[in-house]
Amino acid sequence: MSAPMEQPLPATDSWPAPAQLPPPPPVVGPTSPKTAAALIVPVLVGCLVAGALGVYGKLHEPTGIAVNVAGFSSPQTVKVWLATLAFLLALVQLFTALVMYGKLPVFRDASWLGGVHRWSGRAAFIVSIPVALHCLYALGFADYDTRVLVHSLLGCFFYGAFAMKMLVLAKKGVPNWALPVFGGLVFTGLSGLFVTSALWFFTTFGVKF
Repeated sequence: MSAPMEQPLPATDSWPAPAQLPPPPPVVGPTSPKTAAALIVPVLVGCLVAGALGVYGKLHEPTGIAVNVAGFSSPQTVKVWLATLAFLLALVQLFTALVMYGKLPVFRDASWLGGVHRWSGRAAFIVSIPVALHCLYALGFADYDTRVLVHSLLGCFFYGAFAMKMLVLAKKGVPNWALPVFGGLVFTGLSGLFVTSALWFFTTFGVKF
């Protein structure tokens, strides 16, 4: 006698529906020389941006003040709070990217996350501009201690990596891994800037406005 066929389980409303997440990125083979060559221009431009910022910051005579906002006690507090806001927006970028790539299946419908990801990135960049202006114009590229040197280097690195990411985003024929890698470099740079500026300020002088 043949074994009885298994009957499909009845569908019930109590069973959770699968999360409607974007499909994960396709698995690809080794990067071809052609696709790797597509990264040459973005990498060169990013290096030029980082280098130009470093040279300007080193040669420019610091003015001591550049950006101030009413309600804050000093330009330094404006800088650290704007840096904190940029870092929080970068965390939103990281979270939404992980969800969209299927690494955090926490939403049934993640179609709206694309807009959140794009606008949080734009907002983080806009918020970072006054901070960069203050650092370059008021303080310059400083190296009088390890923290300040690392902070200055990370500032140049962040904008160089951001330029690379934007060029990769708009360029066709780049490897599938390129955008996540450059996005990760941007997040790493901004995180390091937060740690060496805002977080250091809060842990050294307390939370001030």
